[in-house]
Amino acid sequence: MRFAFADPPYLGMGRLYADRHPEAMIWDDVETHRALIERLVRDYPDGWALCLHEPSLRALLPLVPAEARVAAWVKPFAAFKRNVTRAWTWEPVIFCGGRPIPREAPTWRDHLSEPIALRKGLPGAKPWRFCEWVLDGLNWQRGDTLDDLFPGTGVMGEVVAARSGEPMQEGLFA
Repeated sequence: MRFAFADPPYLGMGRLYADRHPEAMIWDDVETHRALIERLVRDYPDGWALCLHEPSLRALLPLVPAEARVAAWVKPFAAFKRNVTRAWTWEPVIFCGGRPIPREAPTWRDHLSEPIALRKGLPGAKPWRFCEWVLDGLNWQRGDTLDDLFPGTGVMGEVVAARSGEPMQEGLFA
């Protein structure tokens, strides 16, 4: 099976990546995210996972297929900002498709409690356990393909390589 993982710059947050990629600011437009979702639906019918942040959920959720599900990455330790009195310590992850999980297999939960990745050199870097959770949510198995469309720090590729024993095919900054 062929799956995709997409962790683009979050809607309205392109400025965090402007020094890393010349087209980072296009991700501040809902239409860019719409095109990404259309690509995921078209090119990855076996399944995909899309990271986003809670403020963009209202804008992006209507763009995904009805069968898509929203899962939650809950961050028990997260970066807190001075003079911000509410800590939003979760991020939605939209899952669509994936290999069915057999009844005898352990139940996959639609939430993960895992701290953020610290000092990875890239805003929004995901921790190892998060990547494992995404693979488990898609029921990715050895021999499957996972295209990481925004490889960032490369941690998803490392997790896939560790599970498969093969190097990961790198994706593109879509």
